[in-house]
Order: sequence, then structure tokens, then C-alpha cells
Amino acid sequence: MPLPFFYIEQTDSSGIIQLNEDTSKHVVQVLRMKNDEQLQLTDGKGNLFSCMIIDDHRKKCVVKVTDVAHTPRPAKQISLGISLVKNNTRFEWFLEKATEIGVSAVVPLLCFRTEKQHFRFDRMHSILVSAMLQSQQTWLPELWEPQKFSSFVDGNQSQQKLIAHCENEATKVELITQLSPEKTERLLLVGPEGDFTAKEISLALQNNFIAVSLGATRLRTETAGVVAATLLAII
Repeated sequence: MPLPFFYIEQTDSSGIIQLNEDTSKHVVQVLRMKNDEQLQLTDGKGNLFSCMIIDDHRKKCVVKVTDVAHTPRPAKQISLGISLVKNNTRFEWFLEKATEIGVSAVVPLLCFRTEKQHFRFDRMHSILVSAMLQSQQTWLPELWEPQKFSSFVDGNQSQQKLIAHCENEATKVELITQLSPEKTERLLLVGPEGDFTAKEISLALQNNFIAVSLGATRLRTETAGVVAATLLAII
């Protein structure tokens, strides 16, 4: 049976770590763990800490690091720029699934047709953490603050830049035809409900983004994000 697995933002070079109150309560009160029992921690930066409880205080549990293992950053660095949506639950669902798939960064976009611009960073970050732990990963996706579409696109220096939209343009190609093992740093943009405007698409193309299709059907924003993340991760 796998050891209980938790997230910590910072570690102590001494190898002694005091867990925060929420984690302490979960360890001591919910799981009823005691001194000398084992658990694992990650800082979301590829490090996995094997630890032993040395003070089972229910609010200030202290553990001692007994071993450290490091997982290198994934070869594929997948970034998704995706419009915020009116329904927060749907965007949260996207964040969870994108993390499980292995996305490296999520950039919430404010586009011309973005309906809702309220963004609770702490809430969204906690969803990423939960999904990382649930999927037994040690790399936490980078979550950006919301970015205006024009500012983010203008001069973006990503290795491979793609924009998925629903316009019927002759220049648009299937996403899978643009993916090759040599291009490991990938950025794909997904628009809001109602899609990107023609002006936004034109701006992206001027900045060397390639227009791509995710298939024959029209997808919701969050569904398009998951489909794109999956294709970018496996091909």
C-alpha cells in the first residue's frame, strides 16, 4: 500500500520539517498516524521526500527526512494558454485533468469574448496540488495569473506555438500533423466560448503561431483544453 503523500511549499535544509496545520490535522487526526510512522512529501519541483513522524502534534506535526529522490523535469514541456470560462467549476475540472495528464504550465487568458474575469488564484492552485498528489506526481504545473491575450501572444518565445480555433481557414491544419519528438517545448492556445475573434487569430499568426484543428466537432473550452493536453503529451 503506498505511503500517505502530501505537498509542502518549502523544505528545511536540516531535514526536519514542520507540516502546516491543515496537513498536520489530516496526518494526525484523520489518518491517526503516530510517531515513527512513514509518509512522503513533495515540493512540486521533482523532489520526493521519504519521512518519519517525530512529533505527532495535531496542529504542528514534525517529520524527519530519511531519504530524498529527484525526478528530472519531463522532457516535454507543455503549456496551455486557455481562456477563463463563465462556469468556474468547468475551469477547475480542466485544471484537474490537465495536471493529471502532465501539463507543465497553465496560462489563463483574458480574450475579447472571455465572459468572466474573476480568478481565485489560491483556489486554483490548491486544485493543481490535489491533482498532482492524486496522480502521484512530483512536478506541480506552473499557474500564471490571468494574462491579456494580446500581451501574452505578442513576442512569445516558445519553441512551438499553436492556436486552436473554429474558423474555417485553409491555413488551419490538424494538430497531430504539427507534433514531432524534436519539438519538446509546446504552447497551445484555446479560446473562450464563442472562440477567438478574427483579430486575435490574425495577431497570433503574425507572431508565428500555427493555426490548428482539434477535430471535426466543436468543443467546449475546457474539453478542448483536455483534448489538446492529451495530444501534446502522447505524441
